[in-house]
Amino acid sequence: MPANIPPLSSSTPDGAFLRLLNVLDTLRTQCPWDKKQTMETLRHLTIEETYELSDAILEGDMQEIKKELGDVMMHLVFYARIADEQSEFNITDVLNGVCDKLISRHPHIYGDVEADTEEQVKRNWEKLKLKEGNKSVLAGVPTSLPALVKASRIQEKARGVGFDWEEKQQVWEKVEEELQEFKDEFNIADGKEINIEKAEGEFGDLLFSLVNYARFIDINPENALEKTNKKFIKRFQYLEEKAKANGKALQDMTLAEMDVYWNEAKKL
Repeated sequence: MPANIPPLSSSTPDGAFLRLLNVLDTLRTQCPWDKKQTMETLRHLTIEETYELSDAILEGDMQEIKKELGDVMMHLVFYARIADEQSEFNITDVLNGVCDKLISRHPHIYGDVEADTEEQVKRNWEKLKLKEGNKSVLAGVPTSLPALVKASRIQEKARGVGFDWEEKQQVWEKVEEELQEFKDEFNIADGKEINIEKAEGEFGDLLFSLVNYARFIDINPENALEKTNKKFIKRFQYLEEKAKANGKALQDMTLAEMDVYWNEAKKL
């Protein structure tokens, strides 16, 4: 027999959340696909959903953001349901745990610690994490983060305990220093053979310094690069469409011919 469809809840968050729990309980016990899922099988799907949410945020599409938030929320509840089946923890433990952490990490709100600026809050946060047992300030940076995001998080963590440049001009000087070192040693114009492993290391230093400067001027490097990716894709697809409309194949066109369409796309 078909399962009874849980009615639309009231407009309160607790009612809607209970409806999600009821739906997932039904799916977990009656749907062949949902029955088979484990934390491991859900993991890559959760990563995909998180990136879809990220895309929606960058596009500024509020309806898509709402939809993707629901997908992510469903995954979080699913993990808690699996853990509950294994008698490890349940969704109540998860929610109480994060509430307890937020309260303990905000003593300037729930205690008598003073923190009037964002920087003071961040420093208190890192000190509290060390007191809670973290062996390193950087221990909280996930090893599987994409490298660009990881570089930014590493720098933010170090800044939280005072390990940082004092002025943005110092950071820019470091960028110029790394760029010059890279150019001097790996300039392809001089025809010398390049040590790829060493070049890779120097290029990494240059990228790390650029991420550092972006942080000093309040630019999120991951967002900045992704917006450039999207811009390039739109312009390149315009180029493809115009070439096709004129009966041409890109591989048969000269770079100068392609540049005509590319410049048109830039104006758009």
